[in-house]
Amino acid sequence: MRALISVSDKTGIVEFAKSLEDLGIEIISTGGTYKILKENGLSVMEISELTEFPECLDGRVKTLHPKVHAGILAMRSKPSHMQQLADLGIDTIDMVVVNLYPFKQTILKDNVTREDAVENIDIGGPTMLRSAAKNYQDVSVVTDPADYERVLAELKENGKVSVDTNFYLMQKVFEHTANYDTMIFHYLRSERKDTSYPEELSLTFEKVQEMRYGENPHQTGALYKEVGKCEGSLTTAKQLNGKELSFNNINDTNGALELLKEFDEPTVVACKHGNPCGVGSSENIYDAWEKAYSADKTSIFGGIVVLNRKLTKEIAEEMAKIFLEVIVAPSYEEEALNILCQKKNIRVLELPSISVKQPETAYDIKKINGGIIIQSIDSKLLNEGDSYQVITKRAPTKEELEDMLFTWKIVKHTKSNAIVIGKNKQSVGIGPGQVNRIWSTKQCFEHAVELIGEDASHGAVLASDAFFPFDDCVEAAHTAGITAIIQPGGSINDQLSIDKCNEYDMAMLFTGMRHFKH
Repeated sequence: MRALISVSDKTGIVEFAKSLEDLGIEIISTGGTYKILKENGLSVMEISELTEFPECLDGRVKTLHPKVHAGILAMRSKPSHMQQLADLGIDTIDMVVVNLYPFKQTILKDNVTREDAVENIDIGGPTMLRSAAKNYQDVSVVTDPADYERVLAELKENGKVSVDTNFYLMQKVFEHTANYDTMIFHYLRSERKDTSYPEELSLTFEKVQEMRYGENPHQTGALYKEVGKCEGSLTTAKQLNGKELSFNNINDTNGALELLKEFDEPTVVACKHGNPCGVGSSENIYDAWEKAYSADKTSIFGGIVVLNRKLTKEIAEEMAKIFLEVIVAPSYEEEALNILCQKKNIRVLELPSISVKQPETAYDIKKINGGIIIQSIDSKLLNEGDSYQVITKRAPTKEELEDMLFTWKIVKHTKSNAIVIGKNKQSVGIGPGQVNRIWSTKQCFEHAVELIGEDASHGAVLASDAFFPFDDCVEAAHTAGITAIIQPGGSINDQLSIDKCNEYDMAMLFTGMRHFKH
């Protein structure tokens, strides 16, 4: 038997090669792999000795040769193939151990040049892998160091690798090369700043963890991350305490983080089942926490809390009094961490890049039966220049305007139909996901009274993620004590809402930008 070994990831390769040699398998190798095996005392044939042709073009051409590929691709069960090998003086290659140039590691380097990236596109490696995988019945192809032990165990026990294992290894090859080519495809799109939707879309992700179950216990689940640095993403957070994150934890926490990124000032977001339940901003993070917590002391139970400043001892002491599923902060005071980690089940995560937003070129993807729907992310809050239009006789006061923009950020990340009311940079009522807008509006006021008090909505402002089709929401808002409204506008009945606001001396802004979230 002969094995051709050429790897960029040299993890365990010396030990694996020594075991092959001990089993009487002849080893052929290339470049850096040949050098490291020789240095470790193995008897190795260099590829140019096999091909009788020198490596050339700075190593770009070394394995692209008939003596390599004929040796791999010949079907041992086909006499004509074996006769042709004999006539040509070519020996078979029975094992290919190859992993590819480090393209991913190259493109993740800071300030990587296009020339460096392109130079790290492997040509010979994928060709050998595909050749060996195609001939899986006769050739073992190993691309993952994690499979070395399995291959060795079968060789030691049976003198060969089983067809079932070779078929498994074949599958891994095409997973590996598909992932590799997809990374190249997306790098080139990024380099060209191509934001079009391609006729054929390939996506690649790397598994972070498998989960105990999915959205419900009878479903399975796993977490995958994009290839890249993914700053500001939950996939790069460091877990400091608690059980592993569940499917629902991840989904809900991601939504909370995306809302948090809208704010620069100290802010705390509490989230439950994909919707915010309490949001507070202030000059300091403790007061922001107090606002977020007091906005809805009921729904925060078993919820997610994220904050964009260091989590202090004082906040940790308050958090420890209630049941929370997940806490995410950019950093923690040591005493705060000690307090939180006394509760063994609470997931405590550290994400220093918590305020970093997704690039505007990112995709939002939803799976449907038989396909996906894909769109650009909702990366903007307002139209260019942060523009909005005062369309009522009365303009908002400075305080009202601040609260209108505050609630506009929240409503953007609340499921449609969405209504949010707020006062003094605190959410006081959130109405998500109703099938008509007036129900969401009334829900806001009912919850505000129930959770905060009779006068909770008096002097507050209201944000709507889409236009009012009728003036009933304005009427309800006035009855509840709302003084100002922010909404996209665009209904054929806009004038009804404008007239009703003017009748009650309410201020209203049109943003011209809708924020549906389904």
